[in-house]
Amino acid sequence: MKDKNRVCPVERAGSLDSRIRRLYQNPKRMLKKYVRSGMTVLDLGCGPGFFSTAMAEMVGESGLVIAADLQQGMLSKLKDKIKGTGIERTILLHRTSEDKIGISKRVDLVLAFYILHEIPDQGSTMKEIRSILKPNGIFFLVEPKYFHVSKEEFEESVNKALKLGFSVVERPRIFLGRAVVLKK
Repeated sequence: MKDKNRVCPVERAGSLDSRIRRLYQNPKRMLKKYVRSGMTVLDLGCGPGFFSTAMAEMVGESGLVIAADLQQGMLSKLKDKIKGTGIERTILLHRTSEDKIGISKRVDLVLAFYILHEIPDQGSTMKEIRSILKPNGIFFLVEPKYFHVSKEEFEESVNKALKLGFSVVERPRIFLGRAVVLKK
């Protein structure tokens, strides 16, 4: 995956969070088997919050969504979007560094949607994900099917996760993506 480790610019945030996208990649429909009330979930590479806001509604007032992104601009867009809403208290904004997620809170689920290919050291990131997941926690990994990640590259990522002790729960069908649900 050389030269593919590029981050989606903040200027393109609008394309990541649109009503049209919600029609073919509906967050609640995709995550309904895995996200429940009271859970703590991590949206890694949250961007403008396409998944974070939906997950906040799903975990409810007793749950927590940690919306993590490398770019302060993306976090600012999400902060503006949730300001004054009922989910504002449910979403914790967190800025990652280039080589570390940097949270200590244990989580029930980590969603990495179209983000792993942007991370230079996937193995290290997956180790960190494993360390913050609660026992039997879920790592939901989705990568773009046609744009940046070949089938072989996706399978390399899955194999790295398996070597770290994750096991495959299922391989859901995601429009324009390759996906795997892994369990700690």
